[in-house]
Amino acid sequence: MRFDVVTLFPDLFTPHLSQGITRRAYESRQVDVRLWSPRDFADDNYRRVDDRPYGGGPGMVMLAEPLQRTLLAVAADRAEDRPAVVHFTPTGRRLDQALVQAFAAGPGAVLLCGRYEGIDQRFIDSHVTQEISLGDFVLSGGELPALALLDAVARLQPGVLTAPSHEQDSFSDGLLEGPHYSRPEKLAQGDTTLEVPAVLLSGHHGDIARWRRDRSLELTARRRPDLIEAARAAGRLSKADEQTLTRLGL
Repeated sequence: MRFDVVTLFPDLFTPHLSQGITRRAYESRQVDVRLWSPRDFADDNYRRVDDRPYGGGPGMVMLAEPLQRTLLAVAADRAEDRPAVVHFTPTGRRLDQALVQAFAAGPGAVLLCGRYEGIDQRFIDSHVTQEISLGDFVLSGGELPALALLDAVARLQPGVLTAPSHEQDSFSDGLLEGPHYSRPEKLAQGDTTLEVPAVLLSGHHGDIARWRRDRSLELTARRRPDLIEAARAAGRLSKADEQTLTRLGL
């Protein structure tokens, strides 16, 4: 798959594409990321890409024309007349694991990273095919949401993570992931000793799987009861799951 990132700050992406375990996806071109700056397509000596908004108001607006020229160059390089264009904005659909999985199985897209007060609406209306939000808060630009999407997609590619790591992630089955423990078995914490739950040391795989499922159900019910209801409505909760929730009073 290929992602073309349109951004005024391409240097923000470089370290993220070469660090950590997800670099495997980028180095192998399983996730091919290419960076494009609208400043390279400005038509004046100052490489202007923004101007004051019509009607007054604070801040600046990204101009449509440099973005149009950028997108034309991207489309020609991709050999696509109208590539999918994703715009990151608080007004978009909330990014979730289901959407990440859809991108991870798809051909990629153009990721449009706005800045300042936003992008000329005429460009959005003419070219954007999908709008995505990280949540109910405002960032300085679309670069962090684009990086979040790239990271989430990259880690789902074959060979990037040790299988089946991502299959047990939070939201993979609609629930939050439960707790994890590692060495030492006993951890001194002041006058208290914190121990690893005995079931995890038992070697009984069935009991361990049930314990992990129960902790996942408990955590989800306490923190995100909406996810429990969604899983129940979708028929993803077993009889044993329902018994666990009843026993816990959840």
